[in-house]
Amino acid sequence: MGRGYSTESIREKLISSLEDSDTGMSGMEISKKVGINRITMSKYLKVFAAEGLLRQKNIGNVTLWFLEPGQESFNFPDDYFKVAPTYLEYLVKGTDGQAHSLIRNCLHSGATPNRLILEIIFPAVDYVQNLYDAGKIGASELNLLKTTISKSFQIFNQIQVVSDPKKNVVIIAADSQSVLISEAASAAYHSNGWKVSHLGDMSSAIDVLFDLDFQKLVGKIWKQKPGILLVIIFSHSNEGLNFFANSINPSKEKSGKNMKLVLCGKTPKKSKINSDLLSDQLDDILQWSKTISENLK
Repeated sequence: MGRGYSTESIREKLISSLEDSDTGMSGMEISKKVGINRITMSKYLKVFAAEGLLRQKNIGNVTLWFLEPGQESFNFPDDYFKVAPTYLEYLVKGTDGQAHSLIRNCLHSGATPNRLILEIIFPAVDYVQNLYDAGKIGASELNLLKTTISKSFQIFNQIQVVSDPKKNVVIIAADSQSVLISEAASAAYHSNGWKVSHLGDMSSAIDVLFDLDFQKLVGKIWKQKPGILLVIIFSHSNEGLNFFANSINPSKEKSGKNMKLVLCGKTPKKSKINSDLLSDQLDDILQWSKTISENLK
């Protein structure tokens, strides 16, 4: 973009200029108000529109620009506390567009992806489930809200990052109840520069041939065995963790010490499932993964 211009400062001025405008503004009007020449401002407007900050409406020969819903200027880390209740409000009372625009807005304002994932979006999973358990929403609305949450995680997967070929992770949900946490993990690892293979709900693959099927997959995605490969299983049941651990451990033994198995779920205290890490806390798993990858260098 133009020299001497900070994208963050332009973005803040743009929000300030458009936030009270119901009728929109033309590119010429915006350039005068923000204080940037028309050609440069036009480039910024197109970029911000592609990022989801703006929408445009053509009226005759004039293009008017509007803020997408849910846009405001944030300052992080001070404003994380404001975002969490706003996201829940948009999720339950607003539209999916408002919820998703809020997350994009936070990313453009300099929020840390992992904090948005773990502190803003992921707690909403239990929140909507509790609404359903309390009879405040029905099954249809529960599924709709979960879809909105899922699409919120997908926003992070659309961010272009340079992945480290030495940091590989396979993420599996052992049942449908574990899909959203597996999507949260996928988004977090992607944001941290891992090469992610997210398999989603693999409950339909629970059969005697899964171990052979998984060995073939490992051979494809970790062919030259660069760095490490983490295999993370998310499950709501001890049976799910047991099955996938028992199926994957033979591949782990063949692949050597740089393939690690991580299990995420609640298990009985006397459970003897073989794994490198067992935890029901996603943030603990992410921190452990960071330490493992750093020790490899």
